Amino acid sequence: MEKMMRFQYKPVRRQEAIVGLFVLLFPVLLPCFFASFSHASPSTFLEWSVPKPRHLQLLSSALQRESSDGEPTDLWAPLADQGWRPCLGGSVNAPPLPQKSEGYLQVFLDGGLNQQRMGICDAVAVAKILNATLVIPYLEVNPVWQDSSSFMDIFDVDHFINVLKDDISIVKELPDDFSWSTREYYATAIRPTRIKRAPVHASANWYLENVLPVLQSNGIAAISPFSHRLSFNNLPSEIQKLRCKVNFKALVFVPHIRALGDALVHRLRYPPTESQPLITDDLTGTTDRNVKQMPQKFVVVHLRFDKDMAAHSACDFGGGKAEKLALAKYRQRIWGGRVLNSQFTDEELRSQGRCPLTPEEIGLLLAALGFDNSTRLYLASHKVYGGEARISTLRDQFPKMESKKSLASSEERVLIKGKASLLAAVDYYVGMHSDIFVSASPGNMHNALFQ
Repeated sequence: MEKMMRFQYKPVRRQEAIVGLFVLLFPVLLPCFFASFSHASPSTFLEWSVPKPRHLQLLSSALQRESSDGEPTDLWAPLADQGWRPCLGGSVNAPPLPQKSEGYLQVFLDGGLNQQRMGICDAVAVAKILNATLVIPYLEVNPVWQDSSSFMDIFDVDHFINVLKDDISIVKELPDDFSWSTREYYATAIRPTRIKRAPVHASANWYLENVLPVLQSNGIAAISPFSHRLSFNNLPSEIQKLRCKVNFKALVFVPHIRALGDALVHRLRYPPTESQPLITDDLTGTTDRNVKQMPQKFVVVHLRFDKDMAAHSACDFGGGKAEKLALAKYRQRIWGGRVLNSQFTDEELRSQGRCPLTPEEIGLLLAALGFDNSTRLYLASHKVYGGEARISTLRDQFPKMESKKSLASSEERVLIKGKASLLAAVDYYVGMHSDIFVSASPGNMHNALFQ
């Protein structure tokens, strides 16, 4: 018996040694596999469990139905007239600018691209209210996306100034006499030229009463933070129209963003065929092969399901205890207790509409509206929380789903790689040229697109 045990023991030890050696050499043989985890937090590994679909019955029904009949013919038809009119309808001759401004107005904008875009519209309006000279807005580094792109990296600054030249005075930078007025200057101490307590949705009168005196006394006023700091209501009609003019005419993306956006839209309109594969090295997007091809319609889905959104909502997304713990840690690290766990249950949060839709749920919504597996989708999103594991159910329903990565080569995306604001700008541009735009939950992108 002892001889049998010794005979069996040796092969087992030999197998263990081989496995142990393989484990030790695995990072050496495949270093790229481990490179992405060199700076990963422990929570990264807690979120590896693939979430299961939460609505299996609905999902199965949708998948079966989508493979049958085509889309309803009226699905793409424009909405019936609801009485809405373009905010820039009719030409209004703006009164001439006063010969002398009251001083320089600086604004420091936080948030993502679309929140900053709305802040720029408000900054122009406030400068008009105060008869101030607007300094090109300063874009704060977002703590979530860590993007340091400036106004001039994203928007055509010369076009911006030229379109608004008859409305307000704008300068790219402060003159030497005010060069001390920087972000660092206001971060070190309380300054009389900084307006720190501007209320959310402040009225025009608030700015006249609280900011104008600072301008007149110091020649400059800096407002930080400046997000949602101007009311949408009870503003003079000319100020409202000016905000629209900024959003829809003055704010134009830099040429390389527009070129890439045009190429993506063209590839969505004229998808490749077996005989004519996709060409991704021509940003003009126009080739002779498309002359006889009918343009196709497409839907842009702004998913809004990133980790920041998931953590902020305090909702349950089916990832179990590991996911809840990871989101709670992230919530504490980013907001330091300012965003707490909700006092409501997940069912209560969902019934109140406080949870962002998951990719699975937005797919079910689209299916319920009548879209099927022949629909071309463009996914407008930076980083989907859970990655491809979360997106897979949406892709199963809509196999013709595209994104920046699938439509453009890495060479074409080199100027926007790793820059959240520029990535969002491309999505915004494609959204503006889509047939239908769907946002998974309320947010700044659809506000900026349709304000």
